[in-house]
Amino acid sequence: MASSAPAAGAADAGTPGSMGDVRRGNLALVLGRIAQSGAGTHLTRAQVAAASGLTKASVSSLVLDLLDAGIVREIGLNPQGERGRPGVGLELNPARGVMGMEINVDYISAGVTDLAGNLLLHQTREQDNRIASPGSVAAALAGLAADLRGNAEAQGVRILGGGLAVPGLVDVKTGTVITAPNLGWSAEALDLDALLPGVPLGTILFNEANAAALAELRYRPDGGADFLFVSGEVGVGGGLVIGSELFTGPHGHAGELGHVVVLPDGAACSCGGTGCLETVAGQDAIFAAAGIATQAAPAGPADSASRSGPAASGPSRSECLAQLLSALAAGDADALAAVTRAGRFLGVAVASTVRLLNISSVVLGGHFAILGEWIMPALSGSLERYAPGKVLPGNISLSGVGQAGALLGAAGSVGRSLVEAPHRLQVQAP
Repeated sequence: MASSAPAAGAADAGTPGSMGDVRRGNLALVLGRIAQSGAGTHLTRAQVAAASGLTKASVSSLVLDLLDAGIVREIGLNPQGERGRPGVGLELNPARGVMGMEINVDYISAGVTDLAGNLLLHQTREQDNRIASPGSVAAALAGLAADLRGNAEAQGVRILGGGLAVPGLVDVKTGTVITAPNLGWSAEALDLDALLPGVPLGTILFNEANAAALAELRYRPDGGADFLFVSGEVGVGGGLVIGSELFTGPHGHAGELGHVVVLPDGAACSCGGTGCLETVAGQDAIFAAAGIATQAAPAGPADSASRSGPAASGPSRSECLAQLLSALAAGDADALAAVTRAGRFLGVAVASTVRLLNISSVVLGGHFAILGEWIMPALSGSLERYAPGKVLPGNISLSGVGQAGALLGAAGSVGRSLVEAPHRLQVQAP
């Protein structure tokens, strides 16, 4: 069955304006102040009261709830800003964490972060998920997550919840992958509970590019509030951040950059269309144009139940990327032409997008970031030709979070949801 972060039960749902609502709001306010205090800064109860406008007595009572739930912990004494006796500092409990997970076309990945978003553990396993059933892929990910969860618990970190990112359109409420063409999935209701059994916050489903865009927002050094994030994998995805918020559109599916048509008479795309960006700038398309053999994808969208997931033949994704990078460094004509062509048409799609949305900053992730040295000139030239002056060269940057972006974004979103509604965690610290 699908799972998401559990809603408040009927007993504590309250009514608008009730005392329960007020306390829950104040609990989130206090936890938010503690979470925003930054690394190395430990606010005291008195400082939290001053920053939040609540009374010291109210803050003390709310902090007790957060301590009992294990979300925060007391640490040392903080003499700063206090008159008289120093107060006890407060911080997010480093012994609590969340797990981010990702299913992509040719790998599965999982990572554990603390509540502040710091990556503690991370593991990736390469495998061709196009030749496996959704159930077998999910089972493999559950095994990877179990191993990582065990390692986290051995280090004293308890997992509270998780987020799963997949390269496709998703229904967050039902935990359903509506369509993931490059995986061959359609209307797949994932058993999210089985990925992290028993976690109090459940597991939430995300689109891969959107999750990575959230991570980019969290970790961007320039703190930019508006940008288009472009994810380069076997497919090409996009995430839109406007006013420091992820923009997903009315039905949550905005940002499908990989299926912007750049060659109306081009090749057939996995989405059923023709001439989409990913047919020339996706990972497999670049490898093929460069003459690099890859793991063969299934011939068509066969019944997923019949795909058991045998070992794939051919070089792995990382081996193909290494071969491409080596060829580029050696000045191989086919490799250079393939990457240049991909950058040119990426620029065509981005030019249309930034004109439509009035965005002037672009962040490249996935293989676009890895190939940045070679793809950037063609991308910049294409943008200048088709959208002159809209995106200056200095406003095109490479991802700061790397391949872990999607799982970091998924985990971070779960962590933020806890900070915004800590009353959902009805557990006691051991």
